[in-house]
Amino acid sequence: MIGFLRVLLLASFLLVLPSRADHVIATGGPAMRKWEDYRVKEDQHDRWWANFIRASTIRIDEIRLAYGPGAKIVWFVFKPGYQSRAREDGKPYTTWIAGQAAKRRATLVWFDSSAGFIRSLNSLPRGSVETFDFFGHSNRHCFMFDYSNEIMGVSTATLHERDLPRIKGSVFKRNAYCKSWGCHTGESMSAAWKKSVGVPLEGAKGPTDYTVVGQGILPRVKGTWAR
Repeated sequence: MIGFLRVLLLASFLLVLPSRADHVIATGGPAMRKWEDYRVKEDQHDRWWANFIRASTIRIDEIRLAYGPGAKIVWFVFKPGYQSRAREDGKPYTTWIAGQAAKRRATLVWFDSSAGFIRSLNSLPRGSVETFDFFGHSNRHCFMFDYSNEIMGVSTATLHERDLPRIKGSVFKRNAYCKSWGCHTGESMSAAWKKSVGVPLEGAKGPTDYTVVGQGILPRVKGTWAR
Protein backbone atom coordinates (compact mmCIF):
# COMPACT_ATOMS: atom_id res chain seq x y z
CA MET A 1 0.00 0.00 0.00
CA ILE A 2 2.82 2.41 0.93
CA GLY A 3 4.61 1.57 -2.32
CA PHE A 4 1.45 2.26 -4.30
CA LEU A 5 1.02 5.66 -2.64
CA ARG A 6 4.62 6.57 -3.43
CA VAL A 7 4.09 5.74 -7.10
CA LEU A 8 0.85 7.77 -7.12
CA LEU A 9 2.56 10.80 -5.54
CA LEU A 10 5.46 10.57 -8.00
CA ALA A 11 3.07 10.43 -10.95
CA SER A 12 1.17 13.46 -9.65
CA PHE A 13 4.42 15.37 -9.23
CA LEU A 14 5.52 14.60 -12.78
CA LEU A 15 2.20 15.80 -14.15
CA VAL A 16 2.67 19.28 -12.73
CA LEU A 17 6.29 19.67 -13.85
CA PRO A 18 6.67 22.22 -16.67
CA SER A 19 7.34 20.61 -20.04
CA ARG A 20 10.77 21.12 -21.62
CA ALA A 21 10.58 23.46 -24.58
CA ASP A 22 13.30 24.98 -26.71
CA HIS A 23 12.83 28.00 -28.96
CA VAL A 24 15.47 27.86 -31.67
CA ILE A 25 16.74 30.83 -33.67
CA ALA A 26 19.20 30.16 -36.51
CA THR A 27 21.05 33.17 -37.92
CA GLY A 28 23.17 33.35 -41.04
CA GLY A 29 26.01 35.76 -41.73
CA PRO A 30 26.22 39.07 -43.64
CA ALA A 31 27.80 39.93 -46.96
CA MET A 32 31.12 41.72 -47.15
CA ARG A 33 30.94 45.43 -47.91
CA LYS A 34 33.68 45.10 -50.52
CA TRP A 35 31.39 42.83 -52.59
CA GLU A 36 28.26 44.90 -52.03
CA ASP A 37 30.12 47.95 -53.33
CA TYR A 38 30.33 46.29 -56.76
CA ARG A 39 26.55 46.10 -57.02
CA VAL A 40 24.32 48.84 -58.41
CA LYS A 41 22.81 50.85 -55.57
CA GLU A 42 19.32 49.32 -55.75
CA ASP A 43 20.82 45.83 -55.34
CA GLN A 44 22.97 46.71 -52.31
CA HIS A 45 20.52 45.12 -49.85
CA ASP A 46 22.97 43.65 -47.33
CA ARG A 47 25.23 46.54 -46.33
CA TRP A 48 24.33 46.67 -42.62
CA TRP A 49 26.23 43.94 -40.78
CA ALA A 50 23.39 43.38 -38.27
CA ASN A 51 20.38 42.83 -40.55
CA PHE A 52 19.98 39.22 -39.44
CA ILE A 53 21.14 39.82 -35.87
CA ARG A 54 18.61 42.59 -35.27
CA ALA A 55 15.82 40.52 -36.80
CA SER A 56 16.79 37.65 -34.50
CA THR A 57 16.71 39.81 -31.36
CA ILE A 58 13.28 41.17 -32.33
CA ARG A 59 12.02 37.58 -32.57
CA ILE A 60 13.70 36.63 -29.27
CA ASP A 61 11.89 39.53 -27.59
CA GLU A 62 8.61 38.33 -29.11
CA ILE A 63 9.18 34.82 -27.74
CA ARG A 64 9.95 36.20 -24.28
CA LEU A 65 6.69 38.17 -24.35
CA ALA A 66 4.63 35.21 -25.59
CA TYR A 67 6.18 32.38 -23.54
CA GLY A 68 7.39 34.16 -20.45
CA PRO A 69 10.73 34.95 -18.80
CA GLY A 70 11.52 31.27 -18.23
CA ALA A 71 11.33 30.29 -21.91
CA LYS A 72 14.52 28.52 -23.06
CA ILE A 73 15.90 30.17 -26.18
CA VAL A 74 18.78 28.62 -28.12
CA TRP A 75 20.41 30.99 -30.60
CA PHE A 76 22.55 29.41 -33.34
CA VAL A 77 24.77 31.94 -35.14
CA PHE A 78 27.11 31.33 -38.09
CA LYS A 79 30.36 32.64 -36.61
CA PRO A 80 32.73 32.81 -39.63
CA GLY A 81 30.51 35.36 -41.39
CA TYR A 82 30.63 37.77 -38.46
CA GLN A 83 34.34 37.21 -37.87
CA SER A 84 35.22 38.15 -41.45
CA ARG A 85 32.86 41.14 -41.49
CA ALA A 86 34.34 42.24 -38.14
CA ARG A 87 37.82 42.18 -39.63
CA GLU A 88 36.62 44.22 -42.60
CA ASP A 89 34.85 46.85 -40.47
CA GLY A 90 37.28 46.81 -37.53
CA LYS A 91 34.47 46.11 -35.05
CA PRO A 92 34.07 43.42 -32.33
CA TYR A 93 30.87 41.98 -33.80
CA THR A 94 31.10 38.55 -32.18
CA THR A 95 31.52 40.21 -28.79
CA TRP A 96 28.49 42.39 -29.43
CA ILE A 97 26.42 39.37 -30.48
CA ALA A 98 27.40 37.52 -27.31
CA GLY A 99 26.31 40.58 -25.35
CA GLN A 100 22.90 40.60 -27.04
CA ALA A 101 22.46 36.90 -26.22
CA ALA A 102 23.41 37.45 -22.57
CA LYS A 103 21.12 40.48 -22.30
CA ARG A 104 18.19 38.39 -23.50
CA ARG A 105 19.18 35.26 -21.54
CA ALA A 106 19.48 33.22 -24.72
CA THR A 107 21.92 30.32 -25.00
CA LEU A 108 24.34 31.28 -27.78
CA VAL A 109 25.67 28.42 -29.92
CA TRP A 110 28.23 29.33 -32.57
CA PHE A 111 28.54 27.07 -35.62
CA ASP A 112 30.84 27.18 -38.63
CA SER A 113 29.31 24.73 -41.13
CA SER A 114 26.03 23.10 -42.07
CA ALA A 115 27.28 19.85 -40.52
CA GLY A 116 27.98 21.68 -37.27
CA PHE A 117 24.53 23.24 -37.30
CA ILE A 118 22.82 19.89 -37.87
CA ARG A 119 24.89 18.23 -35.17
CA SER A 120 24.01 20.92 -32.61
CA LEU A 121 20.33 20.93 -33.54
CA ASN A 122 20.15 17.14 -33.32
CA SER A 123 21.68 17.25 -29.84
CA LEU A 124 18.60 18.99 -28.40
CA PRO A 125 16.25 16.81 -26.30
CA ARG A 126 13.65 14.72 -28.05
CA GLY A 127 10.39 16.59 -28.62
CA SER A 128 11.76 19.85 -27.19
CA VAL A 129 11.74 22.30 -30.10
CA GLU A 130 8.53 24.31 -29.96
CA THR A 131 9.50 27.12 -32.35
CA PHE A 132 12.20 27.44 -35.01
CA ASP A 133 13.09 30.61 -36.93
CA PHE A 134 15.74 31.15 -39.59
CA PHE A 135 17.10 34.61 -40.42
CA GLY A 136 19.55 34.86 -43.28
CA HIS A 137 20.02 34.62 -47.02
CA SER A 138 18.15 31.84 -48.78
CA ASN A 139 16.80 30.74 -52.12
CA ARG A 140 14.03 28.32 -53.00
CA HIS A 141 16.24 25.27 -52.32
CA CYS A 142 18.44 26.15 -49.33
CA PHE A 143 19.35 28.32 -46.36
CA MET A 144 22.59 30.16 -47.11
CA PHE A 145 24.52 30.59 -43.88
CA ASP A 146 26.94 32.80 -45.77
CA TYR A 147 26.48 34.69 -49.03
CA SER A 148 28.84 37.13 -50.75
CA ASN A 149 31.25 36.64 -47.89
CA GLU A 150 34.16 34.57 -49.18
CA ILE A 151 33.10 34.92 -52.83
CA MET A 152 30.83 37.56 -54.36
CA GLY A 153 27.35 36.22 -55.09
CA VAL A 154 28.22 32.72 -53.83
CA SER A 155 27.42 30.76 -50.67
CA THR A 156 30.01 28.32 -49.32
CA ALA A 157 27.88 27.13 -46.36
CA THR A 158 24.34 26.02 -47.05
CA LEU A 159 21.59 23.88 -45.58
CA HIS A 160 20.17 22.39 -48.77
CA GLU A 161 16.98 20.41 -49.25
CA ARG A 162 19.10 17.31 -49.76
CA ASP A 163 20.61 17.85 -46.27
CA LEU A 164 17.24 17.87 -44.50
CA PRO A 165 17.01 14.06 -44.00
CA ARG A 166 20.04 14.42 -41.68
CA ILE A 167 17.95 16.52 -39.26
CA LYS A 168 16.24 14.48 -36.53
CA GLY A 169 12.56 15.28 -36.78
CA SER A 170 12.21 13.77 -33.32
CA VAL A 171 13.69 16.88 -31.67
CA PHE A 172 10.61 18.88 -32.74
CA LYS A 173 7.28 18.90 -30.97
CA ARG A 174 4.43 17.58 -33.09
CA ASN A 175 2.88 21.03 -33.34
CA ALA A 176 6.17 22.96 -33.62
CA TYR A 177 5.98 26.32 -35.40
CA CYS A 178 8.82 26.74 -37.89
CA LYS A 179 9.47 29.72 -40.15
CA SER A 180 12.14 30.89 -42.55
CA TRP A 181 12.46 34.66 -42.87
CA GLY A 182 14.73 34.33 -45.89
CA CYS A 183 13.79 34.80 -49.54
CA HIS A 184 11.88 32.22 -51.61
CA THR A 185 11.80 29.36 -49.04
CA GLY A 186 8.09 28.77 -49.60
CA GLU A 187 8.65 28.02 -53.28
CA SER A 188 10.26 24.60 -52.67
CA MET A 189 12.16 24.13 -49.41
CA SER A 190 9.05 24.38 -47.22
CA ALA A 191 7.63 21.26 -48.84
CA ALA A 192 10.97 19.44 -48.59
CA TRP A 193 11.23 20.38 -44.89
CA LYS A 194 7.74 19.05 -44.15
CA LYS A 195 8.55 15.79 -45.95
CA SER A 196 11.89 15.24 -44.19
CA VAL A 197 11.44 16.82 -40.77
CA GLY A 198 7.73 16.09 -40.33
CA VAL A 199 6.51 19.56 -39.33
CA PRO A 200 5.50 22.50 -41.55
CA LEU A 201 7.95 25.30 -42.39
CA GLU A 202 6.40 28.64 -43.25
CA GLY A 203 8.37 30.44 -45.96
CA ALA A 204 8.22 33.28 -48.42
CA LYS A 205 6.98 33.02 -51.97
CA GLY A 206 9.05 35.91 -53.20
CA PRO A 207 11.85 37.97 -51.63
CA THR A 208 11.84 39.26 -48.07
CA ASP A 209 12.68 42.82 -47.00
CA TYR A 210 14.95 43.43 -43.99
CA THR A 211 15.05 47.22 -44.31
CA VAL A 212 12.41 47.52 -41.58
CA VAL A 213 14.29 45.62 -38.86
CA GLY A 214 16.04 48.79 -37.72
CA GLN A 215 12.58 50.06 -36.76
CA GLY A 216 11.94 47.00 -34.59
CA ILE A 217 9.77 45.27 -37.23
CA LEU A 218 10.33 41.71 -38.45
CA PRO A 219 11.14 41.24 -42.16
CA ARG A 220 8.31 41.64 -44.63
CA VAL A 221 7.60 39.51 -47.66
CA LYS A 222 7.24 40.96 -51.14
CA GLY A 223 4.77 38.25 -52.07
CA THR A 224 3.04 35.82 -49.72
CA TRP A 225 3.88 33.50 -46.84
CA ALA A 226 3.19 29.83 -47.49
CA ARG A 227 3.75 26.37 -46.03
